[in-house]
Amino acid sequence: MATQVSLKVWLTFWYSAIVALSLSAFGAYTYLSVSKNLHDNLDVSLIKVVNSLDYIISENQITNKNAINAKLNRVGKDKFAIFRESERSRFVGPLRPSLEAQIMESEKQDAVWSSVYEHILLNPRNYFIQIADTNNDVIWRSRNLLTDSLPVLADFKKVTKKDTLSVKPQDRDSIIKLTYDDKGSTDKLDSVFTYYNLQKQQVRLLVKKTQHAIISVGYSMSDIQSNLNELFAIQILAFPLVLLLSVIGGLVLSRLAMRTVDQITMAADEISEKNLSLRIPEVNTKDEIGHLVRTFNSMISRLEKSFSQIKRFTSDASHELKTPLTILRGELELALRSDKNMEQYQDIILSALEEVVRLTNVVETLLELSKAEAGQIKMNFEKINLSRLIIDITEDAEILAESKNIKVTKNIQDDIYVFVDSARIHQAALNIIDNAVKYTPQGGEIKIELTNNQNYAYLTVSDTGVGIPEDELKHIFDRFYRVDKSRSASTHGAGLGLSIVKWIVDAHNGQIEVKSILDEGSTFVIKLPVKKSENNS
Repeated sequence: MATQVSLKVWLTFWYSAIVALSLSAFGAYTYLSVSKNLHDNLDVSLIKVVNSLDYIISENQITNKNAINAKLNRVGKDKFAIFRESERSRFVGPLRPSLEAQIMESEKQDAVWSSVYEHILLNPRNYFIQIADTNNDVIWRSRNLLTDSLPVLADFKKVTKKDTLSVKPQDRDSIIKLTYDDKGSTDKLDSVFTYYNLQKQQVRLLVKKTQHAIISVGYSMSDIQSNLNELFAIQILAFPLVLLLSVIGGLVLSRLAMRTVDQITMAADEISEKNLSLRIPEVNTKDEIGHLVRTFNSMISRLEKSFSQIKRFTSDASHELKTPLTILRGELELALRSDKNMEQYQDIILSALEEVVRLTNVVETLLELSKAEAGQIKMNFEKINLSRLIIDITEDAEILAESKNIKVTKNIQDDIYVFVDSARIHQAALNIIDNAVKYTPQGGEIKIELTNNQNYAYLTVSDTGVGIPEDELKHIFDRFYRVDKSRSASTHGAGLGLSIVKWIVDAHNGQIEVKSILDEGSTFVIKLPVKKSENNS
């Protein structure tokens, strides 16, 4: 048997899973973004260093051209030049060439030395700098290079757009950024970005050829990697802590969210068919829980109404069927008690037949209503002259009213056409008018009006009958419901007529309204659509 997992556990699990995925995605994005920014900033820094050195070299070369003649005159006379040369050599690095070289070479060296002298004061120890002339001959390098050297452009062989470029066998990283001509030759190669293994550490290297020199600047990746390692360590430590807090928070939130559901469940368990008047305590919120509670209470109200109607229907149906059956049984027993003449037997049989007919009408009406509710009765809609139909019904009503000396007043507008089932509308209208005749006393009055506007036709039937109590108006369309049985006993109705009328009007997408004042009379208004609608197509 499979273990049932509670909704609380599922909510907590999915909440934690989403948080874990979100944290992982955020951590990866943060790590990659920081890494990219650090590398991009380093590349920008290397470019600035190279450009700065190139600018200083070019400025010093211009200055040295103006001082070359004075230098030629001083070389043989300056007794302390050798000490100054030694001091400068110790400062900038052991590989600085001696001033005993040719004068033109000395000019180039002095320019390089001056550039480095100005820049080295601000140069961090992680920068590795090497300067070569335009012939790729190294003329200066920073002291921290020791016996190593950085590659120059001559170390980069011919490449194509599809190739990667290695600086030395120990360098396994590909070129990230380089400039070359359309044929793929390095003859016009002026700059290279790459990674380079130097002194057992990885260095980010920029080699750039300028008008005056080939400048190689590298920076140790140890700082960047250290920062990235610290960031990764923080993420690794924070991830389980945040996830644990999210799991705890998820459990708390799920319990708070399900507490109301548990209360609803307990309240719903107490409701049964015997106490449908109970309701689930409503939550004063507009969220899903509040909507669920209101929906449950609305459903219970409908169930209560349905159960009440069923009980009333059962009671009324039993009463309606019991009365004619009792009469029928009494008539038959009377016929069997003693001998009767032919005329007496005929009276008994006629009375029994009337009750049988009454029972038949009740059963047929109930069957018709049941079929209607099940959607098994098909309407035959057609365009008819409603005015003509109401006139015919009114003529029949006048015959019925004549026996009670009831005045019938007509106000029927000519040629009102509607799309209806002619037989059903005839049945509904006749039922309303017949009820008006039944419940109007001797010498009363009935008014029948038929009017229309652009959208609806209105059949209004008013009488001066017994009226209906206001508190019973809402029940008059219920099955077997009759207003004040003692007042309506003489009508011999089953209480199903208005139920039929309500169903017919609803089937035509119409409305029926009633207004009544006790002992003054009632007014029924049937409202039917004039135009053809989807429901009566």
